[in-house]
Amino acid sequence: MWNKPHLLNALADLLILAAAAALLAAAAVWLVRVPSLPVRQVEFVEPLAHTRRVEVEQILAGSLKGNFFSLNLESVRGALEMLPWVRKVEVRRIWPAKLQVKVEEHRPLARWGEGRGELVNSYGEVFAALPGEQELVALPLLAGPAGTASEVLTHFSEYVGAFKAVGERPFQLTLSPRLAWQLKLENGMVVDMGREQPKSPVALRLQRFIEVYPETVAKRAVRPAVVDLRYPNGFAMKVVGEGKGK
Repeated sequence: MWNKPHLLNALADLLILAAAAALLAAAAVWLVRVPSLPVRQVEFVEPLAHTRRVEVEQILAGSLKGNFFSLNLESVRGALEMLPWVRKVEVRRIWPAKLQVKVEEHRPLARWGEGRGELVNSYGEVFAALPGEQELVALPLLAGPAGTASEVLTHFSEYVGAFKAVGERPFQLTLSPRLAWQLKLENGMVVDMGREQPKSPVALRLQRFIEVYPETVAKRAVRPAVVDLRYPNGFAMKVVGEGKGK
């Protein structure tokens, strides 16, 4: 082999590569273990509207383990996403000692259920609300079987648009276990829309009611307490102190 220069050159190159790899590995281990590269700053990209600072500090105190390189970003992300108002978190390192955190908080559009302290966000997802949030009392109230929050929110938005044409606003929407819809307006009137019917869908029955609302309902001296839209070709109204009429 000693009289074969090309083999000697190949062996030398191999030894150099092995030495370089070992050096890089040693450097990586040193960077992970060295205590002189701590994360000194945590920067939040956007201000937090609902999440309290003390909650974030408690989470970070238990999650920021290791130095700039060894810190487990997934662990930090997962811990922050456990907070009630936090929907999604992105975490990245900024050299030399900063951690940048982007938090997407839930944007509440409605309360969910009765007495369970839950809200529905803009994605139709249910999440737990914090007690004492006074501004949440003014949110509309939605209810339905488990897993139907997104559907109920979508229908509520449609009904808000429909009643806007007659100057009224829905405040509560319930989908019963039997999949029947009931709507309550801010003026106190309850609208029973019932279940979907193949030949007379809820949307069609509601649209017919909206079309006659100005003359049939709005001009009445006393607004009906309940309107029943479950009839395929009409509706019934119940006024306190009066009988029913179609």
